[in-house]
Amino acid sequence: MIKKTHLGPRIAIIAALDEQNGIGRNGGLLCHLPADLKYFKEKTSGHSIIMGRKTYESLPKGALPHRTNIVITSGKAEKYPGCLVARSLDEALTYAKDEELLFIIGGGQLYRTSLHMADVLYITRIHHLFEDADTFFPDIDSAKWELVEEEEHDKDEKHPFRFSFQTFLRKKKIHNS
Repeated sequence: MIKKTHLGPRIAIIAALDEQNGIGRNGGLLCHLPADLKYFKEKTSGHSIIMGRKTYESLPKGALPHRTNIVITSGKAEKYPGCLVARSLDEALTYAKDEELLFIIGGGQLYRTSLHMADVLYITRIHHLFEDADTFFPDIDSAKWELVEEEEHDKDEKHPFRFSFQTFLRKKKIHNS
């Protein structure tokens, strides 16, 4: 169980990455993995989700149900029905300040600017390299992150690639006296 701290909610990042941290191409996902979509829904339902404008625009039906959708953009609020609109990550975080856990769901720029404040990473590692990936997740530094859980899945009739669900927790800083 991830608990809220006195400083605000715990921040989780959720993403699907290929073998070289590719997360997207041409404004969409790298591939269709039904189990990953189900995993995403199970993890994020009932929580606030923070996304960038391009991620919102990639959603086929707009705001995701059963979640508080927060879009970071400089655009007009009426372009994002069913969402709260923030002008910065700091502003987006204020919308979810009373939550135990919130999720950052993309895209690449938002992942890069928020990784330093995340407490947990929920990564779907696609065991394939997509040569045409054009959006990437930052490197997961093993000095800062510990892989605490991994669930592997083989490819099958619905899943064209092997993949793993991975959970990383931020390592505690050790202070020397």
